[in-house]
Amino acid sequence: MEAEIVDTSGLLLVAKEKELIDKLTAQVEKDFAMANVSLNLPVVFNAKDFVSNIRERVYRLMVEQFSEYLNLLYVVDVPEKEFKHIQVTEAAEVADRVTFLILKREFQKVLFKTMYR
Repeated sequence: MEAEIVDTSGLLLVAKEKELIDKLTAQVEKDFAMANVSLNLPVVFNAKDFVSNIRERVYRLMVEQFSEYLNLLYVVDVPEKEFKHIQVTEAAEVADRVTFLILKREFQKVLFKTMYR
């Protein structure tokens, strides 16, 4: 994957440059649905709203439905080694980092599917 991707905005920029935003959105929706987690994404893509909706859902799962949160991480296939490096501070900061890890993994899936088809 791209070496310069270190945050969510960088990831979305690379996805946009590679014209993979639609596929990324579809992959996120698919995996959230497979984890039985509702996600209300806007019809028209807006990066800020896209990330905000995912972050909000992750936060709520962490705080209110922890087993569903863990199931989502399993379905998305977030690498445990990356997840373990998150510094436990406050829930909102953890949700930000986990959102990035989810989007990073989803982008990897989309990129690999695109490259190897």
